[in-house]
Amino acid sequence: MSDLQISELIYDWNQEAGDLVKPIQPVEFNDETLRDGLQSPSVKDPSIEAKIEILHLMDQLGIHTANIGLPGAGPRAVADVTRLAQEIVDAKLSIGANCAARTLQQDIDPVAEISQQVGLSIECCTFIGSSPIRQYAEGWELDWVLETSEKAVDYAVKQGLEVMYVTEDTTRAQPEALEKVYTTAIEAGAGRICLCDTVGHATPDGARNLVRWAKQLVAKTGADVKLDWHGHRDRGLGLANALSAMVAGVDRVHATGLGIGERVGNTEMDLLLVNLNLLGWIETDLSRLPEYCRRIAESTDVPLPVNYPVVGEDAFRTGTGVHAAAVIKAEKKGDQWLADRVYSGVPAGLVGRRQRIEIGHMSGRSNVEYWLASRGRDSYPELVDRIFELAKRSDHTLTDDEIEAVIEDAQAARPS
Repeated sequence: MSDLQISELIYDWNQEAGDLVKPIQPVEFNDETLRDGLQSPSVKDPSIEAKIEILHLMDQLGIHTANIGLPGAGPRAVADVTRLAQEIVDAKLSIGANCAARTLQQDIDPVAEISQQVGLSIECCTFIGSSPIRQYAEGWELDWVLETSEKAVDYAVKQGLEVMYVTEDTTRAQPEALEKVYTTAIEAGAGRICLCDTVGHATPDGARNLVRWAKQLVAKTGADVKLDWHGHRDRGLGLANALSAMVAGVDRVHATGLGIGERVGNTEMDLLLVNLNLLGWIETDLSRLPEYCRRIAESTDVPLPVNYPVVGEDAFRTGTGVHAAAVIKAEKKGDQWLADRVYSGVPAGLVGRRQRIEIGHMSGRSNVEYWLASRGRDSYPELVDRIFELAKRSDHTLTDDEIEAVIEDAQAARPS
């Protein structure tokens, strides 16, 4: 279909002038599924085999870096991080690696040791609380935070590690305090600073304001320092905040598959990639996205809701007569592009899926006829009527077995 025809069929209000414009800087993605994602109290820690499979899927989706764990947590974490780092080397994956670490030597040492052992550059993500509420709860003084941060960043740099300095709860911290801790970390050698919406407090305006402020601070230091955004979705704004942070100028955005993570989770990596493709900000092959989400759901025991966007069971499935009729008419025109968009804001083909038409109590006869034809079954008025009448009496979408039983009964009743 030509661009002219597309513009005639779909008017895109999203392209009207507004705040959501393509970032001028290239933006990378950091996948936190195998670290922050596993902090959810409801997830199961996947086997190392599952983690390796997920790591490969991240790589195939073009994700730039992955947080492969917090080796300071103990021997099991060290073993998994080492194995994942080794896989990146052995399989010659394009994805980079980083590890979380508290601002403590005991957390930084295993990151450096694994990096040296495997022969892989691993970014060390040293984190500490930055908000007054966190410092009050912990009994920390700002001077102690500054001293601890400086020692940790300096130590990590001297171990040959690239350092990202992470301030937890940045979106509730005072600018005066943030300026001190960031300047201290940058002067100690941090190559990145990470702005964290740890408790999902921010709105898109808040994310934009913080990023713009941080960019001005970095410019004032004169250092070549990158900015990261790490968001949670306690208010349901994780994805919107990530987009806002990108527009405001961050260099990398953190997210997790299916949004798993602490409490209600993090920005959803899958939805972030889909939206950026639809906005035209990136061009990525997303055909493996459903497998990435499915594998994460299976290996962590996180249920995938049927109505989850894009990869949920119902994302491209309808039993409604009006919706189905429009899709069927588009397919009869021989136009899959049209069929994929007439009742979908996200085309199923973008992620390697197809539209599915089912039969239920809100269906029309065209649903029945389509179902039979798509499976190569004979379609005749008596059979269509029987299935249609059963659907109208039913309180659910008919299963294949239920429909097959009607077909069998109808065939048995036909004269030979």
